Amino acid sequence: MALMITDECINCDVCEPECPNGAISAGEEIYVIDPNLCTECVGHYDEPQCQQVCPVDCIPLDPERPESREELMAKYEIITAA
Repeated sequence: MALMITDECINCDVCEPECPNGAISAGEEIYVIDPNLCTECVGHYDEPQCQQVCPVDCIPLDPERPESREELMAKYEIITAA
């Protein structure tokens, strides 16, 4: 699953630089995650880095975007090949 940022986000800006795929950016009110670029850090790290640094724990899995580890790895390979 791609990750998502909930409205509990406090715009602290610690997650954006941690994303190895550039999937996190400032939205209109809070930070947002581009699900086409989010691999939950599969291929880069063992755990999603944005979740590790978020001080308010507002980055859960997006239940509307289920993806297996294999699908996330395939997405990682496409992103890094580009």
